[in-house]
Amino acid sequence: MTALPHQLLTVTPEVGPLRARLRLGGDLDYGTSDELVRRVRDTLAAQPELKDLHLDCAGLLLCDSMGVSALLQIHRDTTARRVRLHVEDRPAFLNRIMRITGILHLFEEEGGQLPARGGTDEASAEPRTSPGPPPSF
Repeated sequence: MTALPHQLLTVTPEVGPLRARLRLGGDLDYGTSDELVRRVRDTLAAQPELKDLHLDCAGLLLCDSMGVSALLQIHRDTTARRVRLHVEDRPAFLNRIMRITGILHLFEEEGGQLPARGGTDEASAEPRTSPGPPPSF
């Protein structure tokens, strides 16, 4: 059996006065989840007036149980600071793992879940569309 190559996590920040966006790429897993939590905490510490933190998940290739744990820790950290967390442009696999683990409701926007990108969700067979262009920073 051949092992698949591990994709490192990339985190590209876009910071504005009251908002920050972290664009995620690669694998969010056992080897990279601590790095994401650290980067989010650094962003929160550097911007005490932050109101919204956007995690752009369009580039994620994988999320394992440690990735889910990291997302939960980020949710706790942002909630404690009264920062709104937006987990955007989620691939279907991320919505699926959030639904299976029972945490999807924590990452829904007011009025319902942010749509995942492209295609249909195999579990619900509902069409998914992109939420539109990101807000300017």
